[in-house]
Amino acid sequence: MEIRPIAYIRTQFPEKFGIPRQSGLAASLRGTIVFEPEFRNPDALRGLEGFTHMWLIWEFSANLCGGRSWQPTVRPPRLGGNVHMGVFATRSPFRPNPLGLSCVRIDSIEYEAIEGPVIHVLGADLMDGTPVYDIKPYLPYADSYPDAEAGYVDSLSVKRLNVDVPDAVRAKCGNDELLGTLIEVLSLDPRPSYHDDPDRIYGMSFSGVNVRFKVIGDLLSIEDIEL
Repeated sequence: MEIRPIAYIRTQFPEKFGIPRQSGLAASLRGTIVFEPEFRNPDALRGLEGFTHMWLIWEFSANLCGGRSWQPTVRPPRLGGNVHMGVFATRSPFRPNPLGLSCVRIDSIEYEAIEGPVIHVLGADLMDGTPVYDIKPYLPYADSYPDAEAGYVDSLSVKRLNVDVPDAVRAKCGNDELLGTLIEVLSLDPRPSYHDDPDRIYGMSFSGVNVRFKVIGDLLSIEDIEL
């Protein structure tokens, strides 16, 4: 079977580092789905405006294995990077077929945009420029199982850090919406799970700015923002 992208997504992440490990964890993250010219037909989106969420099927385009054979086990970052789990028991990007699945919130559909129609979404965990292969509406009655069990993941809570923003950094940024989304992303702890060096300064690119931060215990401090 041969598949090809129907669209690409534009997000605030020019690189992999810092992207939330699941969709919806940073609900204020903005993304825009821009269709390839062949698929820029408003009729293809007819009825989608009545849904609040949708599924994206996309490619781990920055994590291609480069022809290497697939491995039956991977080391999930949330388990510290030292525990092996079966690849099909994880959402690791290193898979036989590098396909991702994300549920995002539909913020708006812009039919009259220059590249329209485009779909504005919230909560996407995708890097800027990621190819999208299909879109499907989220159906609560079929897609939600509140009593479902999540195996080893059930014992892993989503870690949230406290984020300190010095007044000088806040003034330098000068964009409350951008800073609010950045704080939400940083609170998820972008570092690899096995990193715990309180003296290390980390760097992350986000929405056109470079962010420098360090983490001591449960406190992440933004050291600087380079515009």
